[in-house]
Amino acid sequence: MTVEQQMITIGICILGTMLTRFLPFLIFSSKKQAPEYIRYLGRALPSAIFGMLVIYCLKGVEISGGNHGLPEVISIGIVIALHLWKRKMLLSIAGGTICYMMLVQMVFL
Repeated sequence: MTVEQQMITIGICILGTMLTRFLPFLIFSSKKQAPEYIRYLGRALPSAIFGMLVIYCLKGVEISGGNHGLPEVISIGIVIALHLWKRKMLLSIAGGTICYMMLVQMVFL
């Protein structure tokens, strides 16, 4: 790929990303309210996506061998406790990730 082709590709990616980010705000302005199914998706999808991420992260856990999934269970407990305590998503995710990485690299070698 030449430098020109790379710049065109990057420009198209930027344009596509900006279009998908800004289009909903342009279509559903304050004058026109979003349809009910769009509002439903806005309420339902965040929880569904987090549920899917939890399942994806736990799909390779071996309960019958090694650490028996203890680092994962402890980290999930930390995430739940942090979220119930502070109600900050970033804190919960970061705390669980840090806890898991510390457990895997320092405790459950």
